[in-house]
Amino acid sequence: MDTNNLTGAIAALMDEYKKAVDELIAVIEPISPHQLTKTIEPESSNTDCISIQTILTHVTASMFSYAVYIENSIGLKTVRPDRLKFDHITPYISRLGEALKYNEDFFIRNPDITMEEFDQSKKINTRWGQQYDVEQMLEHAIVHILRHRRQIKNALTKFNFLSLAEK
Repeated sequence: MDTNNLTGAIAALMDEYKKAVDELIAVIEPISPHQLTKTIEPESSNTDCISIQTILTHVTASMFSYAVYIENSIGLKTVRPDRLKFDHITPYISRLGEALKYNEDFFIRNPDITMEEFDQSKKINTRWGQQYDVEQMLEHAIVHILRHRRQIKNALTKFNFLSLAEK
């Protein structure tokens, strides 16, 4: 990703978004198809957290969804892309790159977007009940990746999928 076309807060946040995605990729790259689909949280009521596969399906879909929320907040009528589920890690890695590029392209096309919004009536309303401005939505997107990276790493450790050197 080349954020040289971006400036200020957008550039800083997109750099951090890329860093978070790169860190996630470093954790998931060695995952086998068996590890990907193994149930890691059988008691979870959240279907997005049953396996690494469901987590990555959720993460990649969310990356597009956060961008779509921002697009729609400025009047675009964008439809969220379909949630895609894969049986191998490589397509997830590609999808993470596609989602990051989608976000970057949006901000390149909209460099003057208002990042901070103090008027509550102009905030982005999410389906889970939170209200964000563009900056907060992007910050949420970054932390979302970090949280799920940690969750996946913990599952890999719990099920002895990591070598001792990786722990």
